[in-house]
Amino acid sequence: MAGSGERARHWQYAELPGVDLLQARYVRKTFVRHTHENFVIAAIAEGVEVFHHGGGDQYAGAGALALVNPDTPHTGRAGVPEGWRYGAVYPSPDVVAEIAAETTVIRGTPGFVSPVLDDPYTVGLVHQVLRAADEGNALAADTLLRVAVTRLLRLNGGPLPRREVRTAGARTAARARAVLEERMSGPPTLEQLAADLGTSPFALLRAFRDAYGMPPHAWLTDARVRRARRLLDAGTAPAEAALTVGFTDQPHLNRHFARIVGVPPGAYQRERKNVRERKNVQDARRRLLLPSETWQNRQLSQTYAPKTEESPTPPSYGMPSESGSP
Repeated sequence: MAGSGERARHWQYAELPGVDLLQARYVRKTFVRHTHENFVIAAIAEGVEVFHHGGGDQYAGAGALALVNPDTPHTGRAGVPEGWRYGAVYPSPDVVAEIAAETTVIRGTPGFVSPVLDDPYTVGLVHQVLRAADEGNALAADTLLRVAVTRLLRLNGGPLPRREVRTAGARTAARARAVLEERMSGPPTLEQLAADLGTSPFALLRAFRDAYGMPPHAWLTDARVRRARRLLDAGTAPAEAALTVGFTDQPHLNRHFARIVGVPPGAYQRERKNVRERKNVQDARRRLLLPSETWQNRQLSQTYAPKTEESPTPPSYGMPSESGSP
C-alpha cells in the first residue's frame, strides 16, 4: 500500500467504547458493496469519494461528509485521479441514540437523511476526534465526538423508517438470511436454498435483493467479514478465523476483508492488540500513582501538606472555526 501512496489505519480507542476509527488515503482502492453495523461518518479532507448509495452514485469532496446509516449497502471509490484522503468515525447505534436522546428532539431510531452533507466545520470536528484519540486525550475525543454527532443530527437527522416484514417475499428473504447465518461455513447453493424455502431461485434472488440491497452471495461475504472481525477482536489468528467463517484460506479472507474494512486482517488485529497493550500500560501507571491507604493515613496524621510538582499542561483541542478545515 505504501508504494502506491495509499495508507490506512483502522483502530479503536478504549476511552471511546462503541466507536471505530479510521484514517486513510486511497487512490486505486475500491470498496465492494457492503454494510456496517455502525454509522459511517466520513470526513473528506482532500480529493473526492464516490459511493453508490440508495440507487445512485453520491459524490463527497473536500469539506463534505459521507454519511451512511447502519446496515445500508454502499460501495466506495475515488472520484478523481489523485484519490481521496479522509478520516472517519463509526459510532454504534447505541452511541448515536444516546446522543440524540440528550441533544435533539428526534423521536424513534435516529439516522441521517442525506448521504452527503457539505459542512467543513463538522469535517474539522471529526479530524480533531481522531487526533485526540491518537494522542490519548479522552476528554477531548469524547467531547468532540458528541459535538460532531449532535451537529450532524440537527443538520441532517431524522427518524429511520421501521423495517417491517410484511410481504411473502420479505419473509422468504428473512428465512434465507437465517439459514445463511446458521450455515455460514458451508452454505447451500441458491437452487438448494430456494427449494428448501419452497420458492424458485430467481424469486428468492429478487426477494433477497429487495430486502437487503444485495444478492445472497454478496450478503454472505459481508456477514463472514463481520464475524471474522469479532474473532480477530477476540484474538483468533487470521488463518483460523478465515476457515471458521467459511473462507477457503487466509488470502481469501485478506482479499475480502481489505475490500470491506479498508485494511488487511493482520493490520486490523495488530491495531487492536496495540490498543489493549497501551491501555494495560496506562492502567498500570494509574495504579502506581494512586496513594496507598497507609500512605494516606500517614499524611493525614501530619500537620503539614506535602509538596507537589505541577504536571505539564496537556495539549488543548480548540473547536475548529466555522470556515476552517481539518
